[in-house]
Amino acid sequence: MATSQTVVLDNGGSTIKVGIVRTDLGDDGGVRLIPNAVVRSKGDKATFVGHEIGRCKDYSALHYRLPFEKGYLVDWDAQKAIWDGLFSSEVLSVNAPESSLLITEPYFNLPNEYEFHSYHRCTPAAMIPYGQLFAVEGLQMPECSLIVDSGFSFTHVIPIINHQIQWHAVKRLDVGGKLLTNQLKEVISYRQWNMMDETYIVNHVKESCCYVSTNFFADLETCRLKPKKSKIALEYILPNYVINTGGAVREPGYELAPTDQVLVMENERFTIPELLFRPDDIGLEQSGLPSMIAASISLLSEDLRGMFWANIGLIGGNTKLPGFHERLMSELRSLAPVECDVQIYRSKDAITEAYRSSLGFVRSADFTTRLVTRAEFLENGTHAIRRKFGHWQSGDSGKSGERVVASSSSTGGVPQLSKKPSRSRIRTTASISSRRR
Repeated sequence: MATSQTVVLDNGGSTIKVGIVRTDLGDDGGVRLIPNAVVRSKGDKATFVGHEIGRCKDYSALHYRLPFEKGYLVDWDAQKAIWDGLFSSEVLSVNAPESSLLITEPYFNLPNEYEFHSYHRCTPAAMIPYGQLFAVEGLQMPECSLIVDSGFSFTHVIPIINHQIQWHAVKRLDVGGKLLTNQLKEVISYRQWNMMDETYIVNHVKESCCYVSTNFFADLETCRLKPKKSKIALEYILPNYVINTGGAVREPGYELAPTDQVLVMENERFTIPELLFRPDDIGLEQSGLPSMIAASISLLSEDLRGMFWANIGLIGGNTKLPGFHERLMSELRSLAPVECDVQIYRSKDAITEAYRSSLGFVRSADFTTRLVTRAEFLENGTHAIRRKFGHWQSGDSGKSGERVVASSSSTGGVPQLSKKPSRSRIRTTASISSRRR
């Protein structure tokens, strides 16, 4: 029995991107962003679950209970409470037995409590080839692509060939939005105001003020020569919940009120995001993101590497930082072979890109064949999941380093490129790639 609607749930560590695709109407009701947390407000003396956080009036000293820690689901009770609210009549009003579920997250167990008719699970990056991130008018979608997913917990580098993730070349950088926020809290608390308990406020400060420097040492010298008076310095007016005013960057000409408290952001603006490129600054024994991308590509077949350099896509909230694209392009160009064309594709909204790409997968012809129904799960258990989601297994790798997929055909599990030349293959030659610059 085919279902009339599919719930698309991009279950991020910080934010859940969720919506419903109605197959009978051929449209969706738009994406909703829900905090993936249970929050206790000292000011309101109340607890808010997921979608209820918008009702909070006092965001000072919030206590967060997060289902995800370090990228892994560790608190199922909190996650279930958040999902209960999402599927209730207050948000989506989902009739689970008559709906399918498409969910993206690192590890997942079938939610028997909700009794969905069928479901499909995958990583966010696996959905990107179905979207428009790499779409260029007049050219084919690339067969080879490399996704940089910089989210709440980690930053991942994921190479994909023909919709198949090459797990042996996936790299992880232990720097995400949460670490950047926590580092900013410590720096601010040491230098100016004690804000160790103000996660919500500091996160807003980070999103409002921080940027990735394209000339780190020059910016650092500028701040040193003119402390608090340089062109880099910004004043952030802290929120005042007594009179119910939120925090914001001080605009030129704005006169401070006697009750205003000001946070001066100088080199903190660019030294915090710099951890994505130099994690050793805080003692992490890892290379930066550009070196990690180069290392991932070096693990792939030599004759395909040019295609990955030419099709790098950015998703995740950290990639929205001003200057991120320019800095990454500058450093990758110095690491890439001289004959390779380096192209980086940015999303219109990096946070919801995986969700919007999932909509393309739901509307594709093979979506229904990739679902595990509840009846199949009850009859075959995890065997049904392994059969339908063979790409999820770690597999074995041969001498060539290629991924072996449980559901592969007679090709031995190695993804095969089509005979027809694609845009990504054409652009690896120096003579043709020059027209793209």
